[in-house]
Amino acid sequence: MSARTPEERIPSQWEEITAADPGHSMWYVERFRAMEAQGKDIVGEARLVDAMLGRGGRVLDAGCGLGRLGGYLHDAGHVVVGVDVDPVLISVAEEDHPGPTWLVGDLAELDLPARGVTADFEVIVCAGNVMTFLAPSTREAVLTGFAADLAPTGRVVVGFGADRGYEFSQFLADAQASGLTADLLFSTWDLRPFSEDSDFLVAVLSRAH
Repeated sequence: MSARTPEERIPSQWEEITAADPGHSMWYVERFRAMEAQGKDIVGEARLVDAMLGRGGRVLDAGCGLGRLGGYLHDAGHVVVGVDVDPVLISVAEEDHPGPTWLVGDLAELDLPARGVTADFEVIVCAGNVMTFLAPSTREAVLTGFAADLAPTGRVVVGFGADRGYEFSQFLADAQASGLTADLLFSTWDLRPFSEDSDFLVAVLSRAH
């Protein structure tokens, strides 16, 4: 997809947060480092993705943050590309999880082939409420990009919480409009059933045929 000029590009809500609070990114990093040090499970999403792949699967970690999922998947034997709009988080990912390809980039304007990356991913994972940190006007463009970057039988796995400004029904409508079909819906990353009153959504999507 064609990139806008810097003046035209619509900043994500995450960028607006970090512009208002320059320390926010490192607060986020330290939060997860503290959770890990306390023995908490911070890679449950990655275990689900690992179960969906054979060894050596190609994974796009979309909105990869500090690399907690992409790092795990790389260590499990997969080929991982991680993209995040926050250069602070990408620098932490590079330091803490060497091995994957980490890129600073806007998911709404992502052109991986132009950056030397083949876009035929078996799984695209978008966890950590990333969809709710996008600029609302770019959500459909991001999902359209996911559909374009999938291998023919690839799947997109998206997870985010309720009451974050993006209704689940609207997300599913946007996904359909972007060329994706919802194959499975869960309420947790450990695959609890989804219902109308669920406060979290994990959606497994594939390219519409």
